[in-house]
Amino acid sequence: MTEHNPQTTPPEQQAGENGAEAAVPDAAGAALAAAEQKAAEHHEALLRARAETENMRRRAAEDVLKAGKFGAEKFAGAMVPVKDSLEAALASDSADVAALRSGVELTLKQLQQAFASAGVEEVDPLGEKFDPHRHQAISQIEAPGEPNHVVQVLQKGYLLHERVLRPALVIVSKAAG
Repeated sequence: MTEHNPQTTPPEQQAGENGAEAAVPDAAGAALAAAEQKAAEHHEALLRARAETENMRRRAAEDVLKAGKFGAEKFAGAMVPVKDSLEAALASDSADVAALRSGVELTLKQLQQAFASAGVEEVDPLGEKFDPHRHQAISQIEAPGEPNHVVQVLQKGYLLHERVLRPALVIVSKAAG
């Protein structure tokens, strides 16, 4: 009688004693290795996607910071000649009022062009219906015509791309009473 000692029996024979079990572990091992490789590829793709997302988030934050910091650059560039013109007018020793007025008018045109290029719009609501979103009523007076209309503008208002920068200070009409 032969004694069966697992320590002396070669592994091929041990697997063979159990039948077809040797072929199954090899196929399962190959499938497992393929799945592990695919999982590693997916993990690497995930890490790359996370890194790319983080880079995009960082770049977007930098862009927002730059936009806030340098957003007024175009407007500031348009304002520099206005300042230069005002300084030149103050430095002038000329007592000629007409020349001074002409210089101030040219400076005002420069300022209006700078405002227009930056999207700043003047609001002069004389005769318009009172709009509490764009106007600030200082008082009401009895006036002919429809009530609740602007009869006097004390200070013009300004819009920046349709958003109120400063409301117009106005006096509004009320019904005679």
